[in-house]
Amino acid sequence: MELAVLLFFAGTLFAAAITPGPGIAALLARIFGQGMRGTPMFVVGMICGDLFWFTLAIMGLAAIATNYAIVFVVLKWLGAAYLLYVAWGMWNSKGVTPTQEGDAAVKATSRLAVLLAGLSMNLSNPKVVIFYMALMPNIVPMDKIGLLAYWELAATMACVLFIVFGIYAYLAVSAKKLMSSQRAFKRLNRGSSMVMVGVAATMVTR
Repeated sequence: MELAVLLFFAGTLFAAAITPGPGIAALLARIFGQGMRGTPMFVVGMICGDLFWFTLAIMGLAAIATNYAIVFVVLKWLGAAYLLYVAWGMWNSKGVTPTQEGDAAVKATSRLAVLLAGLSMNLSNPKVVIFYMALMPNIVPMDKIGLLAYWELAATMACVLFIVFGIYAYLAVSAKKLMSSQRAFKRLNRGSSMVMVGVAATMVTR
């Protein structure tokens, strides 16, 4: 794949991804409420969701998403249910300060659940679907994509998303460290809980 095409794809994806949407809201709410522990798995799940739609667009199988829409409806509701579960736990939390962050670490046994939550988030995120199914065909010459070009584009996509999510994670952690009182963190957790509920509602109504 030509370097100019990769750079154009990377720039367009960055501009689309950096714009706040349901995925970014869920990521920030998770960091505010639970810290960074478990967040990398959530991010990996989100990127896998992007990779799924990216691959579907490359293979020209958008019709599958229409013919088997029930699968995506199920994933949407499962993802929303998980976000509501997380929101409930955050609302009832007594508050997590930076020194207590380790106590709120996600257990190894729940890593798969966190990964699937991130995956379902972007499998049902309309912003992601629109980008890969509607915009990407106008950015990348789809008829010239071979196996090597596919991996080049996929690697570019992963790098761009890691950068975007990393920027938001850094900003969230920095903002969180500015707050030190237990009461402030309790309010922050409850605010993040409401964001999670809003994200879940957005997922099931679109």
